[in-house]
Amino acid sequence: MVTSFISDKAKIGQNVSIWHFTYVGDNVEVGDNVKIGSLVHIDYDVKIGDNTKIEGSAYIPPLSRIGKNAFIGPAAVLTNDPYPMCDKMTGVTIEDGAIIGARAVIKAGVTVGKNSVVAMGAVVTRDVPENVVVMGSPATIRKTREEYDKKQKEWLEN
Repeated sequence: MVTSFISDKAKIGQNVSIWHFTYVGDNVEVGDNVKIGSLVHIDYDVKIGDNTKIEGSAYIPPLSRIGKNAFIGPAAVLTNDPYPMCDKMTGVTIEDGAIIGARAVIKAGVTVGKNSVVAMGAVVTRDVPENVVVMGSPATIRKTREEYDKKQKEWLEN
C-alpha cells in the first residue's frame, strides 16, 4: 500500500519525517530534521529549510520558499497565482523562524518576514515585516514578536 508520493526528483535531507498521504513533487528540496504532516501537498520547485515543521493538510504551491526553523500550521494555504487564471506564477516566501497559524491563507508573491507570526485564519495579502504578529482579514500588524513570545511564556508557566 502506498501511503505517500515522493517524486524521484525530490531531494530529501536527513532525519526527515513525512506522514501518511503526503505528496512531494518534482524538484522539491527538503532540509534536514523537517517534519511534514499527513495530507500535506508540496508542489514542484519548492525549497524547505532545516528544522521546519509543516502540519497536516497544508498546501505549499510551486515556487514557494520556506526558511529554516519555520512552522506552517494545519490546513494553511499558500497560493501561487496572484490573478487567477494566469499562466505566470510566483511562490510565497516564508523566512526563517516564521510561524503560520492554522487555516491562514497567504497570497502569491507575499513574503512573511523573519520571526513573524501569522495568526490562525488570517488572510495575508501583502508582505509581512520581520518580528511582528499579523491577524485578521486582511491581515494587519497587531503586536510584536516579543509580545507574542511573552504571552507564550506566560501560558506555558501556568
